[in-house]
Amino acid sequence: MQTSILIVSKNRKKDLELTLRVLERLIDFSMHEVLIFLDGCTDGSSLLKKQFSWVRWYVSEKSIGASASRHELYPKAQGQFLIGLDDDAHPLHLDFIDKIVNIFAKYPNSGIIAFQEVKGIYTSDEEALKKYESPEQEYFTNEFIGCGFAIRKDAYESTNGFPVWIDIYGEESCVSIEVVAKGYDIIYSNTIKVNHRVNLEERKINGQNYFRFGKQLKNSTYYFLVYYPFPLINILKLYWHNFYKYALTDFNYFKIFFKTILEVLINIPKVIEFRNPVDKIVLKKIRCSTELKF
Repeated sequence: MQTSILIVSKNRKKDLELTLRVLERLIDFSMHEVLIFLDGCTDGSSLLKKQFSWVRWYVSEKSIGASASRHELYPKAQGQFLIGLDDDAHPLHLDFIDKIVNIFAKYPNSGIIAFQEVKGIYTSDEEALKKYESPEQEYFTNEFIGCGFAIRKDAYESTNGFPVWIDIYGEESCVSIEVVAKGYDIIYSNTIKVNHRVNLEERKINGQNYFRFGKQLKNSTYYFLVYYPFPLINILKLYWHNFYKYALTDFNYFKIFFKTILEVLINIPKVIEFRNPVDKIVLKKIRCSTELKF
């Protein structure tokens, strides 16, 4: 098996169905496989199993979180390269798998390829590609985004996998730092684009920004606790930045800020069990790499 495409989904039946219909047109199933993990879905997503019998389905009746779901799913993949997609994201190139294989061949020390994210809802893939027309670009970076990436199976297996001590938002950074610590590089390439079909205005109205704020604040704290030899200064900088930029400007952020601090204090003993500080050389490489342009 050359590649495995892996998707975790929770209560996004329509989005998942659209993504699978796109993949169905693009994939040679004699060479590639698709694995789906349904994380405590209550919207009838499991009914898709009959429509897409070529998918390897895994179901958790209880929601365990996006990162823990990936932790469960990825070891089941058989492909040499593991392609991660969100349930509301699909590739914009017919030959996206060939592009992935060629980039890994071009950069033999690369462990991860970060794709370009094309955000928004478009009438066609051609419109989405036209919106993001730009010169070809590839560079070494320090992380990837979960809506579209590829990782060598052996690189993933050299790490602890997606963390079970994070629920959602921040798990990519954990895999990234562990991959770099194992001596691999992370490559960004805008020659591989995925359309992340998100309505940003709708997310804002639905309060998703508040949800993301709390999760990222909490999980960034855990990230420093697990991977940094001396995490306190970084945690204090993180909290000061978020207090000054967000908590002081919006009462909802203010409430979430202090609620998150309490949650972190309660969970520190559990998170410390996973502490795995990396070498200072790894942190320097992470800091000196070009940041992804989200």
